[in-house]
Amino acid sequence: EVQLVESGGGLVQAGGSLRLSCAASGFTFDDYAIGWFRQAPGKEREGVSCISSGVVSTYYADSVKGRFTISSDNAKNTVYLQMNRLKPEDTAVYYCAAPEYGSSCSPLGMDFWGKGTLVTVSS
Repeated sequence: EVQLVESGGGLVQAGGSLRLSCAASGFTFDDYAIGWFRQAPGKEREGVSCISSGVVSTYYADSVKGRFTISSDNAKNTVYLQMNRLKPEDTAVYYCAAPEYGSSCSPLGMDFWGKGTLVTVSS
């Protein structure tokens, strides 16, 4: 059974950093994709970043390019999202997600989701 558990959220001041973790179980890292999404109060869910083993590719939303970095530790079955120079606009619940099969980063293809971790950035 696939399970995804996010951790690392919290309260930080603008300009600070956080590192989110997505721990996966019942899941092989030989052929995979893990996406990070976020939902801010009053807004719809948006894609933030994704890492795919298909040609080992990474993707970022324009709003976070240059500030966020996604990486994986396959031995630990964990994907990280390093968030630097955080802004109040980054405040949201952050979720990680994965497709049941393959390594596609398509948002519509995500079948399994974690429960989320809250990131709050104060002014």
